[in-house]
Amino acid sequence: MSLKTRLLGLAAALMIAASLASWLAYRELSEDIIERWGQQVAEIQVRYDSARLLQSLEREIGLARQMADSSTLIRWATDPDNESLQGEAIREMESFRSNFRDNSYFVALRDSRHYYYNNADNEFVDNQFRYQLDPDKPEDAWFFQLIEEGRDFHLNVNPDTELGVTKLWIDVLMRDDSERIVGMVGTGLDLDAFLQDIVDIDQDGITTLFVDYNGAIQLYRDRNYIDFASIIKPEGQKNTVDLLFDQAEDKKKVLGMLQMLKNRGDGSRAVESSFVIVDGRKHLAGVAFLPAIGWFEITLLDLETLLPYSYLWPLVAVFLISLLITVIIFHLIIRSRILKPLISLDKAVENVRGGNFTLPQLDKPDNEIGRLASHFETMTDTLRHSTRELERKVEQRTKELNRLARVDALTGLKNRRGLDEALSDEIQRAQRLDTGFGLIWLDIDHFKAINDELGHQAGDDILCRVALWLKAGLRPYDHPGRWGGDEFVVVLSPCDRDTLQQIARRIRETIERDSIRTGTPVTVSVGGYYCQPGDDVDTILRQADQALYRVKTLGRNQVFIVDETGQEINPA
Repeated sequence: MSLKTRLLGLAAALMIAASLASWLAYRELSEDIIERWGQQVAEIQVRYDSARLLQSLEREIGLARQMADSSTLIRWATDPDNESLQGEAIREMESFRSNFRDNSYFVALRDSRHYYYNNADNEFVDNQFRYQLDPDKPEDAWFFQLIEEGRDFHLNVNPDTELGVTKLWIDVLMRDDSERIVGMVGTGLDLDAFLQDIVDIDQDGITTLFVDYNGAIQLYRDRNYIDFASIIKPEGQKNTVDLLFDQAEDKKKVLGMLQMLKNRGDGSRAVESSFVIVDGRKHLAGVAFLPAIGWFEITLLDLETLLPYSYLWPLVAVFLISLLITVIIFHLIIRSRILKPLISLDKAVENVRGGNFTLPQLDKPDNEIGRLASHFETMTDTLRHSTRELERKVEQRTKELNRLARVDALTGLKNRRGLDEALSDEIQRAQRLDTGFGLIWLDIDHFKAINDELGHQAGDDILCRVALWLKAGLRPYDHPGRWGGDEFVVVLSPCDRDTLQQIARRIRETIERDSIRTGTPVTVSVGGYYCQPGDDVDTILRQADQALYRVKTLGRNQVFIVDETGQEINPA
């Protein structure tokens, strides 16, 4: 056998061995990169989908809770045969209808078992009573089950056979002053539209579904899997999430993740993930618990669809050609044009595998390895951009939800939570700088009589106008807010005693004067307290409340400001 043949045979053997080894190493490395990237994307996607669902539901849930707290509806529920109360209640229900996203509501009374409903088309105007709930009917069992459990809030995907609609229902219990359950109120979101907006988002390779506390499927793009009316079904007859998985170990794995998140019980934002087989394909399952609604969010990522291995085949071909060149050309050329670029690319791959998308300077010679490095840079840049974009969206949604949680929906002022934070900040600042600040507490005189005479809609309009007049009498850096009902609170800083007195009087005069121009005269009683360094929240609120009470005993439509001794501060 000639030396040429031996060399060619050795070269061929080396090429085959090197090609095989390189292929196995490259495949293992690429799988590891894809799986690590998939875990990061799964966590971000779960948080993003959860934020989208909560953003859609939290406003509806808040409105339903407000409706359940309506004194008009509660009085009627305790005396359902009173026609006068019924008329007021119908008007109250209709005032809520236009605020719900679906422009629909339902009210079910415990004592009479009457079920009232109206939809976006106002189809049942003047005939909101639809039917009477029957404890012996399976389709009405949800009502009696929720009352028996005493669950104040519940989400339920259920078809209403009487109304002929299938919706995602938001159910809130209504209680009287003695905490007795007197009925249930809520709204419904059209299931098909909700699935299209939240679940069936038309993203290849991404499947989103939501399950309840026991794993029953509540929202999924295939309606055949949805477990309608879960609350009245016994365990073992529900469509649970394990129906989606092919292998028994995957079912146990996902149910185990649900149980693990349940056991934490701290409302954490943790996300659990694991690989499962769905329809014969490998998916990465990400799971998060949403304590605000008692559901789990599950995202299934088909990594072969999102980042298929076929994308890497041209790179593998380039790599094999590069290996062939290493057998043909001299050692120095191999070192300068192949080994050195591969070493730099290997470091870059190691960085990406560790989650660091900042690549070192890559050597990119004018050959296949150079193009491989360019493709890798492009792929890494795409991964980095996608990850940052998802993180930005999650952060944006989170900031918006935090902002909405601190704003009163009716007046646009700070709500009680926002005022608590502003007051806490001023207490700390006063302690740090050894300076005082002012707090004003006011309410609208005879507001209940205004509501009773003009209706709650007019009352809401007055609250909004008072909020505008209140802001008009304040400085840009003061903190006005609605404490609740017809009560408003203002935190003034910086502020001295004279400034506190002047602003309080200006607020009262502005509201009285400007309200006369609107044709609905309104006056306010104003109490205030000049806060000292070291005062805590309870002391400040108690002093301001006592000042407001003193105004009411003096005949309302006045200003009464006290200092730390409880004595009135006379105007300068």
